[in-house]
Amino acid sequence: MKIHEIERHQAQPEKLEIVLHLDASLFWFQGHFAVQPLLPGVAQLDWVMHYATTLLAPGYRFHSIQNVKFQAPLLPETTVTLVLEWHAGRKMLTFSYLRHDGAERHTASSGKIRLCQ
Repeated sequence: MKIHEIERHQAQPEKLEIVLHLDASLFWFQGHFAVQPLLPGVAQLDWVMHYATTLLAPGYRFHSIQNVKFQAPLLPETTVTLVLEWHAGRKMLTFSYLRHDGAERHTASSGKIRLCQ
């Protein structure tokens, strides 16, 4: 199953918010881990790069990770907002995954990725 995208918000050309539902049948949850599946960091970074290079910074590609912090697990059947911000002058992409806990949102992971052409 593909990523279940609920909605997108792009009020500014350099900032994008995507609301995603993490369906339990996603490939990424299989075998990671048997007792409590969680979305691997590599999947989170893959989605960041997919949306960033498709919608915010076409023609750019991954250069290096400046920092990344995984603060809370992303579990199956949760809703998250992926926030991307492209700083073209510095060729820097910032991201965060915000977990929806009722009406509140809590940062599950965040980081900075340098892109190049």
